[in-house]
Amino acid sequence: MLIGIRTSAVWLVGGLALGCTDRNTGDGAGSPGASSDATASPSAEARHPDPDAWVGRWTGPEGTYLDMRHEAGGYAITIKDLDAARTFEGAAAAAGIEFERDGVRETLHATDGDGTGMKWLAGKQNCLTVRRGEGYCRD
Repeated sequence: MLIGIRTSAVWLVGGLALGCTDRNTGDGAGSPGASSDATASPSAEARHPDPDAWVGRWTGPEGTYLDMRHEAGGYAITIKDLDAARTFEGAAAAAGIEFERDGVRETLHATDGDGTGMKWLAGKQNCLTVRRGEGYCRD
């Protein structure tokens, strides 16, 4: 009986070890230090290399939107969330357009719908994302 328990314990530990292995294919996803936060895909960046092309209205879910216009030396970015519309001053930067909101430096950058992290925008191709979970697209 003792041998049966030891054998079962070995199989259980071995099975747990196999079940916990990393199934990634070596693309870096899921490895320590790799960001799980989607930023801009290369195809999205290729579509929007110039922030001037982002001027205009971008639609989010449930009546939210981002509206961007040129303003002296930069951009005025109006973001309408579920509560209110607020406008921020933005400036072009290497990663997109930077602006400050509630004391936090944010960067608006090109993505696709999947890159926004929002199920309502999944599958769309022409989007801008402030951070994962906050994105806006043009159809």
